[in-house]
Amino acid sequence: HSSYSNENKKFKYNERMEFLGDSVLGLVISDHIFKKETGVPEGELTKLRANIVCEGSLSEAAKNIRLGDYILLGRGEEATGGRERKSILADAFEAVIAAIYLDGGIESASKFILSNLSDIIKDSIDGKIFRDYKTQLQEEIQKNGSSNIWYKLLDEDGPDHNKTFIMMVGVEDRELGVGKGKSKKEAEQAAAKAAISNLIDSER
Repeated sequence: HSSYSNENKKFKYNERMEFLGDSVLGLVISDHIFKKETGVPEGELTKLRANIVCEGSLSEAAKNIRLGDYILLGRGEEATGGRERKSILADAFEAVIAAIYLDGGIESASKFILSNLSDIIKDSIDGKIFRDYKTQLQEEIQKNGSSNIWYKLLDEDGPDHNKTFIMMVGVEDRELGVGKGKSKKEAEQAAAKAAISNLIDSER
């Protein structure tokens, strides 16, 4: 990890490997779901891939192989729980993918990825995974250098025991999506889901 290499100059950190691993991961998952889900349109494949390769999924896979036990961390990062931090675990998982790819090629990397993400892939395809659209949206927005995401209650309707809430999500001065649900949290998730779809559409 970069926190360790900053304290131990002779060691290189993982960021270049993470870059390569991210690309290999994206290719392998894209190829797998493209061949497996032959009737699914491009937009849905994009969402499915995003759910599989998101930080939460990768960090879970990293925990399953106890990858955190082998990460070299700086003292400060270690003291603040970095070994369990999702972002660090996900990045390390991508770096391992890159190492396997460089050592054994795409076939070896593909075997590692598909075996360690098999349950996540299956549950994502079957729709069994709770999709944390708010976190996914936050990750997408941060990639573009922004972080000021806001949620606004637009309306609520119905009796107290059966209300429907309508929420809007935006970033800075942009409105990104609107969603509704039986609770404010559910409506926020729906709004975030709509925002992700809108962002994907705008990138086409």
